[in-house]
Amino acid sequence: MSAAIVLAEDVGKKGACEALEISRASFYRRSIRQNVENASEGAIDRRPPLALSSEERRAVLGELHSSRFIDSAPREIYATLLDEGRFLCSVRTMYRILSEEDEVRERRQIVRRTHYQKPELLATKPNEVWSWDITKLLGPVKWTYFYLYVILDIFSRYVVGWMVAHRESAVLAERLIRETCEKQGIIRDQLSLHADRGSSMKSKVIALLLSDLGVTKTHSRPYVSNDNPYSESQFKTMKYRPEFPERFGSIEDARSFCQQFFSWYNMEHHHSGIALLTPAQVHYGLAEEILRKRQEVLRCAYERYPHRFKGECPKHQPLPEATWINKPKITEVNEMN
Repeated sequence: MSAAIVLAEDVGKKGACEALEISRASFYRRSIRQNVENASEGAIDRRPPLALSSEERRAVLGELHSSRFIDSAPREIYATLLDEGRFLCSVRTMYRILSEEDEVRERRQIVRRTHYQKPELLATKPNEVWSWDITKLLGPVKWTYFYLYVILDIFSRYVVGWMVAHRESAVLAERLIRETCEKQGIIRDQLSLHADRGSSMKSKVIALLLSDLGVTKTHSRPYVSNDNPYSESQFKTMKYRPEFPERFGSIEDARSFCQQFFSWYNMEHHHSGIALLTPAQVHYGLAEEILRKRQEVLRCAYERYPHRFKGECPKHQPLPEATWINKPKITEVNEMN
């Protein structure tokens, strides 16, 4: 094989293999092996022929680090050196050297947006996760408003607390949250309270209260309505009711309307998200018995009119086992279960 390699220098690889009746695959395999062995012994210099030598690279880096060029861009340095009659390397090579030294970065004072973590909340029963928000109700004349505070249980959709006030205030919100937790018998480390990023929601008054009560607080990301969907949906249900007025004549009118609305919403409204049960039925543990009775009615209807159901007994929609704000990945859900 060594003779074939020597002969190939004169007659070419194909001619050498044909003359010595050697397989060209074997010849190439042997040549590659020999090159690798030579490289391991340092016989082959693999540095690109146009690359700067070590001394030249150090000279360029020293110029880039010099006091007069330390705050200049490579293009400025390149042009200045050319004006002085000097050429060290190209602009691209300067950037390459700086990049290898991890010295290429944004030097301007630009706005850096905070990375907000996506809230992920899970509720498998009432009083595990509450969502709260504040909405404006139009007053009797232009530019007048009343402020409706609502705390909602996301599993049962039950409005556990509400209040109408003349202004948005962290102190009023603190009082509502405290009284609602006492009314629902909330203990430490039982509840998570979710809200958007309004001034009242992020206030120190609320933060200190929740810390005292042992309640975990979470916030929506800015401009992401999906992070607080339950409160938004509840407000929409209220404002799309036929009896919802364009304006309220007084704060007493607003409170009277909300008293009637939340009584209907909690006790009579059959919510599509909770198997057409009312929020009160789910919140106070009546769902299982009611669904059992509904299924019995469907069974009787099937026995009486089987042809209407194509031979299969209808099944009532079950109550969801869990409710989410930003549903975690499947692996995370399995770990929770």
